[in-house]
Amino acid sequence: MKKWLWGALALIVVAVAAFLILAPGIVERGMNKVVATSLPNVTPETRRLHATLPIADMHEDTLLWKRDLLDRADRGHVDLPRLIDGNVALQVFSSVTKTPKNQNYDANSADTDNITLLTVAQLQPPRTWTSLLERSLYHAQKLDRAAARSGGQLHVIRSPGELDALLAARAAGQKAVGGLLSIEGLHNMEGKLDNLDRLYNAGFRMAGLVHFFDNELAGSMHGEKKGGLTPLGRQTVRRMEQLGMIVDIAHSSHATVAEVLRIAKRPVVSSHGGVQAVCKVNRNLSDAEIRGVAKTGGVVGIGYWDAAICGTEPAKVAEAIAHVRDLVGIDHVGLGSDFDGAVTTGFDTSQLIYVTQALVDRGFTPEEIGKVMGGNVLRVLRAGMVPR
Repeated sequence: MKKWLWGALALIVVAVAAFLILAPGIVERGMNKVVATSLPNVTPETRRLHATLPIADMHEDTLLWKRDLLDRADRGHVDLPRLIDGNVALQVFSSVTKTPKNQNYDANSADTDNITLLTVAQLQPPRTWTSLLERSLYHAQKLDRAAARSGGQLHVIRSPGELDALLAARAAGQKAVGGLLSIEGLHNMEGKLDNLDRLYNAGFRMAGLVHFFDNELAGSMHGEKKGGLTPLGRQTVRRMEQLGMIVDIAHSSHATVAEVLRIAKRPVVSSHGGVQAVCKVNRNLSDAEIRGVAKTGGVVGIGYWDAAICGTEPAKVAEAIAHVRDLVGIDHVGLGSDFDGAVTTGFDTSQLIYVTQALVDRGFTPEEIGKVMGGNVLRVLRAGMVPR
């Protein structure tokens, strides 16, 4: 009997170990895919142009997954080697702390959470199992630790001076990438305004108010009520501007977007998504909302997945970018991939040259391409990190 019990216990231990080792990778492989799509032929002229671009991407979710950022992975979309291959100068790393079960674009409750099981399966520190705030603080630690081990190739950016130093290092020939921390939904404040300061002190310089559900600050485009800002939400927008944190309206309800754009005193971004005129999906921006972002001096980040652009090919990315340019001018559009954000794309970050080529094919000038691929985002981030 004792031998049987010991045998059963051993099988349980092996099964648990296998789950902890294999499950995170299996889950990610099924959620962050690269599929075959129509890719443009890259010309030698485009290769030369691409090599000169300070590319900046406003949104991706790699910190959520159990991968070493410094190692080239055989899954997902982003890691440091692939960022270098893609000639990325600045990558905004988002902290995802909670997602609802049966997540969809139409209506989600805030009562369930998929991320809790992921934190346990990944053997994250126990403090992250029950606290959304601690999950974000852990993500900040992950980025800091990766930068410390990168031999100077990964720089965490928290100020305009650090951004300028990164760009100067790249201009001098160093293969360096900047990482700036953002937040996908300020439910990680756990209802306390003081926690926003804790997040800022941990290095976060951008934040979306909501993700896939309504929270204590605002209504989500994918929530049940889809309301506007709450009193705490208005306080939070004001405090973000005082601290030097960029306000991100991605995933926000129409009511929230309208109110944020009305009260904002600094540039606002939509970090990742699409435009209704090109792809009529509810999370994408209307022309009126695009004009509102531009009026603040902000930038609309265009994503690469089907629900953002109604396709996965670079030509569709260029089509959405062209619409924003034609509507409000070239200074108000940039890249917002949503790489590693449970999306399927036609290319990963090492292949961003295909986006450059798609813009060339659509008739964008080199100056316009420089702004779209990074110049506009870098301008807004530099300005947004300066406190009022």
